[in-house]
Amino acid sequence: MTVSVTATNGTAMIDMRPVGYVIGILVIFLGLTMFAPLIVDLGEDNGHWPVFATSAAITIVSGGFLALASSNGTHIGLDIQKTFLLTTLVWVVLSIFASIPFLLGFTNANIVDAIFEAVSGITTTGSTVLSELDKLPKGLLLWRGILQWLGGIGIIVVAMVFLPELRVGGMQIFRAEGFDTLGKILPRATTIAFQISIIYVGITIACGLAYVLAGMNFFDAVVHAFTTVATGGFSNYDDSFSVFSWKVEYVAILFMILSALPFVRYVQLINGQGTAVFKDPQVKTFFVLICALVLLSTLVLSLQLNLSLELVFRKALFNITSIITGTGYASTNYMLWGGFLVSLLFFVGLVGGCAGSTTCSVKIFRYQIVFASIASQLKRIQSPNGIFIPRYQGRQISDDILNSVLTFFVVFFASLGILAALLSLTGLDLITSLSGAAAALGNIGPGLGETIGPDGNFSSLNETAKWLLVAGMLIGRLELMAVYILFTLKFWRN
Repeated sequence: MTVSVTATNGTAMIDMRPVGYVIGILVIFLGLTMFAPLIVDLGEDNGHWPVFATSAAITIVSGGFLALASSNGTHIGLDIQKTFLLTTLVWVVLSIFASIPFLLGFTNANIVDAIFEAVSGITTTGSTVLSELDKLPKGLLLWRGILQWLGGIGIIVVAMVFLPELRVGGMQIFRAEGFDTLGKILPRATTIAFQISIIYVGITIACGLAYVLAGMNFFDAVVHAFTTVATGGFSNYDDSFSVFSWKVEYVAILFMILSALPFVRYVQLINGQGTAVFKDPQVKTFFVLICALVLLSTLVLSLQLNLSLELVFRKALFNITSIITGTGYASTNYMLWGGFLVSLLFFVGLVGGCAGSTTCSVKIFRYQIVFASIASQLKRIQSPNGIFIPRYQGRQISDDILNSVLTFFVVFFASLGILAALLSLTGLDLITSLSGAAAALGNIGPGLGETIGPDGNFSSLNETAKWLLVAGMLIGRLELMAVYILFTLKFWRN
């Protein structure tokens, strides 16, 4: 399969066979995972299993044809141009095939709703257009969990292997961190990816067992383990975590935090570098930030609500952790916490967790790099003859990295404003438009307000708004620039 693309100043031939082959293999794998919900529905005898049988057949056959048609080009390899295309097309194509069970299943979903739910799942956003979740077939609930779990491990691999090489959003700062530093122990990136996958599976199993011990039934524990470790936020219930006990909430808090830490640090941990995770400035800042936000929220809520200190602390800790990690679970309607805390939660969602984790949004390391640059600039103003160099983890921040990070900030917040404006043009109110745009680009999950807040969902939005949010979720999950570069003429030139 060869695609010819003509630019305005010449002709560029892009051989898409390597990209098509990889995508075909991944589509086949996605189809194979549909057998898990098929088996569950067979066991439940709810008449829903043919949906997954049909979906699996369509997906596996399509992936097989694509892989076969592209197999004679596997020797070509991937250059930077093809890698950009692969990074974006994988998420788009997998989302399309992942939507088939929602379209054919017992959801009454139209095309846009099916695509929305699939994209929200595979990007680990957690926004949903489905209601009465506890009445849906278990296979469909499991499918939602599987999508988020696959998206979680997928974004870790993309963040650690692809984005540093593509120099997207300052992620190149982790190229040496992830591979050169570990070169003597783990000489190849594939080895790191394999170890990360093993750790990811191990944390998921531990999370599921902890949920069972805390009182969850086995099925809920499996699905919520998938969506917790992926920091995705899909739940089996409309009321999310408010239906569970306090023990379950604390389990979720623990594993949301563990999943928000850089997975490469876990790789270093099992390879004998036990202090690496504690020396990471991202990790230190992440914990300090959570502690400060939870203490502030607990203090404010204690003054507002006549509730026990433990209950107030738990609700603050759970929901702050859920939002800063982009998980999107809710254990209470935090829209009732008052204007100050609701505004605080909006900005918390724009922080995100650590790079190289399953979390989303801007990420802590970018704020650290920007603040380091600002601090150096202030020192230069105070001492014009001094030499002040911004540093991160003791290393000088290169102009390349600093420019990439600053560009990301500008593009992120410009995209946020444009998306919010476009959503408002579809008839949505200001709060819904702004928080919906932030929830999509930051892959946070719920927005604010009565419509898409913690007690609502996205089902009542118009189709245009849903398509805009679908685009926002995909663009945000792929760190913006990896998608935007595809729309430049220079990208398509030799």
